[in-house]
Amino acid sequence: MNIASLPKDFSENCEIFCELILKYNKTHNITGAKDKHAVYENINDSIYPIEFLPMQNIKTAIDIGTGAGFPGLILAMALPNIQFTLFEPIAKKSSFLHLIKTTLKLKNVIVSTKRVEKAQAFEADLICSRAVTNTNMLINLCKKYITPSSLLLFYKGERVDEEVMDLTNFEIFKKDKRNYLLIKDVNVI
Repeated sequence: MNIASLPKDFSENCEIFCELILKYNKTHNITGAKDKHAVYENINDSIYPIEFLPMQNIKTAIDIGTGAGFPGLILAMALPNIQFTLFEPIAKKSSFLHLIKTTLKLKNVIVSTKRVEKAQAFEADLICSRAVTNTNMLINLCKKYITPSSLLLFYKGERVDEEVMDLTNFEIFKKDKRNYLLIKDVNVI
Protein backbone atom coordinates (compact mmCIF):
# COMPACT_ATOMS: atom_id res chain seq x y z
CA MET A 1 0.00 0.00 0.00
CA ASN A 2 1.12 3.54 -0.58
CA ILE A 3 -0.32 6.95 0.14
CA ALA A 4 -2.00 7.06 -3.26
CA SER A 5 -4.24 4.16 -2.22
CA LEU A 6 -5.64 5.63 0.99
CA PRO A 7 -9.30 4.85 1.80
CA LYS A 8 -11.92 6.93 -0.01
CA ASP A 9 -13.06 8.58 3.23
CA PHE A 10 -9.54 9.46 4.42
CA SER A 11 -9.55 13.08 3.17
CA GLU A 12 -13.02 13.75 4.55
CA ASN A 13 -12.08 12.18 7.89
CA CYS A 14 -8.95 14.34 8.02
CA GLU A 15 -11.08 17.45 7.50
CA ILE A 16 -13.39 16.46 10.37
CA PHE A 17 -10.38 15.58 12.53
CA CYS A 18 -8.79 18.96 11.74
CA GLU A 19 -11.94 20.90 12.64
CA LEU A 20 -12.36 19.02 15.91
CA ILE A 21 -8.73 19.20 16.97
CA LEU A 22 -8.60 22.97 16.39
CA LYS A 23 -11.85 23.45 18.31
CA TYR A 24 -10.89 21.11 21.18
CA ASN A 25 -7.36 22.52 21.35
CA LYS A 26 -8.62 26.05 22.14
CA THR A 27 -9.85 24.97 25.56
CA HIS A 28 -7.81 21.85 26.31
CA ASN A 29 -4.39 22.56 24.75
CA ILE A 30 -3.70 19.02 23.54
CA THR A 31 -1.30 19.81 20.70
CA GLY A 32 1.11 22.47 19.53
CA ALA A 33 -0.63 22.48 16.12
CA LYS A 34 -2.66 25.68 16.33
CA ASP A 35 -3.84 26.10 12.73
CA LYS A 36 -5.01 23.96 9.82
CA HIS A 37 -1.61 24.01 8.10
CA ALA A 38 0.14 22.72 11.22
CA VAL A 39 -2.45 19.97 11.72
CA TYR A 40 -1.98 18.81 8.13
CA GLU A 41 1.79 18.82 8.54
CA ASN A 42 1.29 16.40 11.44
CA ILE A 43 -1.13 14.28 9.40
CA ASN A 44 1.34 14.05 6.51
CA ASP A 45 4.15 13.21 8.94
CA SER A 46 2.00 10.46 10.45
CA ILE A 47 1.14 8.72 7.18
CA TYR A 48 4.46 9.06 5.36
CA PRO A 49 5.74 5.64 6.59
CA ILE A 50 2.97 3.92 4.60
CA GLU A 51 5.28 4.48 1.63
CA PHE A 52 7.91 2.08 3.00
CA LEU A 53 6.23 -0.13 5.61
CA PRO A 54 5.92 -3.81 4.64
CA MET A 55 2.17 -4.04 5.20
CA GLN A 56 1.46 -7.67 4.30
CA ASN A 57 1.77 -9.13 7.82
CA ILE A 58 0.49 -6.25 9.93
CA LYS A 59 -2.84 -7.01 11.62
CA THR A 60 -2.38 -5.35 15.02
CA ALA A 61 -0.61 -2.15 16.02
CA ILE A 62 0.00 -0.06 19.11
CA ASP A 63 0.96 3.58 19.43
CA ILE A 64 2.81 4.62 22.56
CA GLY A 65 1.86 8.10 23.78
CA THR A 66 -0.58 8.95 21.00
CA GLY A 67 -1.26 12.45 22.31
CA ALA A 68 -3.66 14.22 19.96
CA GLY A 69 -3.58 11.28 17.54
CA PHE A 70 -0.20 11.53 15.86
CA PRO A 71 0.73 9.08 14.46
CA GLY A 72 -1.52 6.24 15.69
CA LEU A 73 -4.99 7.68 15.11
CA ILE A 74 -4.05 9.01 11.69
CA LEU A 75 -2.50 5.66 10.72
CA ALA A 76 -5.69 3.93 11.91
CA MET A 77 -7.74 6.20 9.64
CA ALA A 78 -5.42 5.36 6.73
CA LEU A 79 -5.21 1.62 7.46
CA PRO A 80 -8.71 0.43 8.40
CA ASN A 81 -7.78 -3.27 8.17
CA ILE A 82 -5.29 -2.98 11.03
CA GLN A 83 -6.48 -3.00 14.66
CA PHE A 84 -4.84 -0.09 16.53
CA THR A 85 -4.56 0.30 20.29
CA LEU A 86 -3.68 3.86 21.21
CA PHE A 87 -2.01 4.32 24.59
CA GLU A 88 -2.49 7.82 25.97
CA PRO A 89 -2.38 8.22 29.78
CA ILE A 90 -3.31 11.92 29.83
CA ALA A 91 -7.09 12.06 30.31
CA LYS A 92 -7.85 15.15 28.23
CA LYS A 93 -5.92 13.73 25.26
CA SER A 94 -7.51 10.31 25.70
CA SER A 95 -10.95 11.97 25.78
CA PHE A 96 -10.18 13.69 22.49
CA LEU A 97 -9.13 10.35 20.95
CA HIS A 98 -12.44 8.83 22.11
CA LEU A 99 -14.31 11.77 20.56
CA ILE A 100 -12.60 11.23 17.19
CA LYS A 101 -13.08 7.46 17.34
CA THR A 102 -16.83 7.93 17.98
CA THR A 103 -17.32 10.78 15.51
CA LEU A 104 -15.55 8.99 12.65
CA LYS A 105 -16.93 5.54 13.64
CA LEU A 106 -13.44 4.03 13.68
CA LYS A 107 -14.06 0.34 14.38
CA ASN A 108 -10.33 -0.47 14.26
CA VAL A 109 -9.36 1.76 17.21
CA ILE A 110 -9.13 1.03 20.92
CA VAL A 111 -8.16 3.93 23.16
CA SER A 112 -6.39 3.02 26.39
CA THR A 113 -5.98 5.71 29.05
CA LYS A 114 -3.00 3.89 30.48
CA ARG A 115 0.74 3.92 30.21
CA VAL A 116 1.80 1.18 27.82
CA GLU A 117 3.88 -0.57 30.47
CA LYS A 118 0.88 -0.71 32.86
CA ALA A 119 -1.56 -2.22 30.36
CA GLN A 120 -2.34 -5.87 29.74
CA ALA A 121 0.19 -7.04 27.13
CA PHE A 122 -0.61 -8.64 23.79
CA GLU A 123 1.41 -9.34 20.67
CA ALA A 124 1.62 -6.44 18.23
CA ASP A 125 2.77 -6.62 14.63
CA LEU A 126 3.55 -2.89 14.52
CA ILE A 127 4.66 -0.70 17.40
CA CYS A 128 4.94 3.00 16.75
CA SER A 129 5.69 6.11 18.73
CA ARG A 130 6.46 9.75 18.06
CA ALA A 131 8.30 12.15 20.34
CA VAL A 132 7.98 10.06 23.51
CA THR A 133 11.50 9.12 24.63
CA ASN A 134 14.75 7.67 23.33
CA THR A 135 14.82 4.46 21.32
CA ASN A 136 16.23 2.14 24.01
CA MET A 137 13.63 3.34 26.52
CA LEU A 138 10.84 2.85 23.98
CA ILE A 139 11.97 -0.71 23.28
CA ASN A 140 12.06 -1.37 27.01
CA LEU A 141 8.58 0.14 27.55
CA CYS A 142 6.98 -2.04 24.89
CA LYS A 143 9.05 -5.23 25.16
CA LYS A 144 6.10 -7.33 26.34
CA TYR A 145 4.29 -6.54 23.05
CA ILE A 146 7.21 -7.49 20.79
CA THR A 147 7.36 -10.76 18.89
CA PRO A 148 10.14 -11.96 16.57
CA SER A 149 8.17 -10.57 13.62
CA SER A 150 7.16 -7.21 15.18
CA LEU A 151 8.14 -4.02 13.42
CA LEU A 152 9.02 -0.96 15.47
CA LEU A 153 8.42 2.41 13.83
CA PHE A 154 9.72 5.36 15.78
CA TYR A 155 9.38 8.93 14.53
CA LYS A 156 12.68 10.49 15.53
CA GLY A 157 14.49 13.81 15.29
CA GLU A 158 18.04 14.64 14.31
CA ARG A 159 19.70 12.61 17.10
CA VAL A 160 18.55 9.27 15.70
CA ASP A 161 22.09 8.22 14.76
CA GLU A 162 23.14 8.36 18.42
CA GLU A 163 20.16 6.21 19.43
CA VAL A 164 20.81 3.34 16.99
CA MET A 165 24.45 2.67 17.82
CA ASP A 166 23.59 -0.55 19.70
CA LEU A 167 20.93 -1.76 17.25
CA THR A 168 21.07 -4.08 14.28
CA ASN A 169 18.58 -4.73 11.50
CA PHE A 170 17.13 -1.26 11.18
CA GLU A 171 16.59 1.32 8.47
CA ILE A 172 16.27 5.08 8.72
CA PHE A 173 14.04 6.86 6.24
CA LYS A 174 14.39 10.64 6.06
CA LYS A 175 11.89 13.27 5.03
CA ASP A 176 12.52 16.92 5.77
CA LYS A 177 13.68 17.11 9.42
CA ARG A 178 12.05 13.81 10.38
CA ASN A 179 13.83 10.47 10.69
CA TYR A 180 11.61 7.41 10.57
CA LEU A 181 13.37 4.56 12.33
CA LEU A 182 12.14 1.11 11.30
CA ILE A 183 13.50 -1.74 13.43
CA LYS A 184 13.04 -5.42 12.61
CA ASP A 185 13.94 -8.56 14.57
CA VAL A 186 14.29 -6.83 17.93
CA ASN A 187 15.94 -8.93 20.61
CA VAL A 188 14.43 -8.24 24.02
CA ILE A 189 15.25 -9.91 27.29
